[in-house]
Amino acid sequence: MSSFVQDNLVPIVIALIVGLAIALVALGLTWRRAADLHRRLEGLTRGDDGRSLQAVLESHLGQVEALDAAVDRLVDRTTTLEATGRKAFQRIGLVRFNPFEDTGGNQSFALALLDADADGVIVSSLHARGGTRVYAKAVAAGRPEAALSDEETQALVLARGATAGRVALADRSAAGVGGR
Repeated sequence: MSSFVQDNLVPIVIALIVGLAIALVALGLTWRRAADLHRRLEGLTRGDDGRSLQAVLESHLGQVEALDAAVDRLVDRTTTLEATGRKAFQRIGLVRFNPFEDTGGNQSFALALLDADADGVIVSSLHARGGTRVYAKAVAAGRPEAALSDEETQALVLARGATAGRVALADRSAAGVGGR
């Protein structure tokens, strides 16, 4: 084999030089491509203000954590408001009437104020020439604590059927309306 190498030494050296040159060119191209990729990667990972991708991601993570805490606070507040809102008067029924023929206009009224659970109060006022009387009766789960007049019953029915946040109104004339 050594005689083969000695006889073909020049072509072998030329082949090795050509192979080395090709390897060096390939190495140079690979190095240049790696440098281009590194430069492009640096451009992609730099934020608007020149920070690294890690700094940008940490900043965004901090913002996400702050928003998560804000959403948790909003959920707590919303839950509290929903629970409190159920106890606010939402359904209102008002009946105006004239209980006595000798007084003018529908100055008397029955007002039913109910929350979401149909708890509340019925306030009624009887207006006469000699004065005005005001009565209040509690309502629990839609049932009054005491007997109701026709007008108070009508106000309660109106309140039960009222759309939340709306007032249901009714006027009754003196004809056909009994007194207390």
